[in-house]
Amino acid sequence: MDWRWDFTFDTVLPRILPGLWVTVEVTFLSFILTLVLGLVLMLARRSRSRIISFAAGEFIEFMRGMPLLVVIFFLFFLLPEVNIYLAPFWTGVLAMGIYNAAPAAEIMRGGLQAVPKGQWEAAHALNYSTYRTWRNVILPQAIGPVVPGLGNLLILAFKETPLLSFVAVPEMPDAARRIASETYRFTEPLTVVGILFLILSLASALLIRLVERHMLTENRYAK
Repeated sequence: MDWRWDFTFDTVLPRILPGLWVTVEVTFLSFILTLVLGLVLMLARRSRSRIISFAAGEFIEFMRGMPLLVVIFFLFFLLPEVNIYLAPFWTGVLAMGIYNAAPAAEIMRGGLQAVPKGQWEAAHALNYSTYRTWRNVILPQAIGPVVPGLGNLLILAFKETPLLSFVAVPEMPDAARRIASETYRFTEPLTVVGILFLILSLASALLIRLVERHMLTENRYAK
């Protein structure tokens, strides 16, 4: 394999590293949106209104069966038709946020279902307010089980960002593709992108483990 270090440091890295920041930005901004929308969907799914619960459930199932690329194209080409113009970057953030909100809602719902029913009854017996019940009883027990699932969703979001190159978001694989098309050298740019994605995934996994360990420690002291 003919690997050129001068080409890697002089051409590949200076053009791919700006895309690294774009990848990180898209991932974390879309993940914040995912958490917000996922919480809304989870609460709607648990609503006592059959209409709201049914609509939320159908939306979740629809998004879980829809490819992300279709969602990206749908928003990218549909929003201008209704006079909503967003930069490709923000279209990608919106598409990934909406797409990943469906599995996030199910992860959160699973975390709530893991809380024993007796905890709700005990809070009611103690005459806790709804806010105090959620803050002091339910959420401390529900957050721990959802951390690994949401963490895996964050790592998956990193891996989904290359799809945004189809709508001209200048992230890492897009930069690598441009370098390869101009220089006809594929090994260096693709390898560098793969290594950077690996570093991001490992760093995210480490962060998730630290958060999970912190939650376990807090629960242990709380007991």
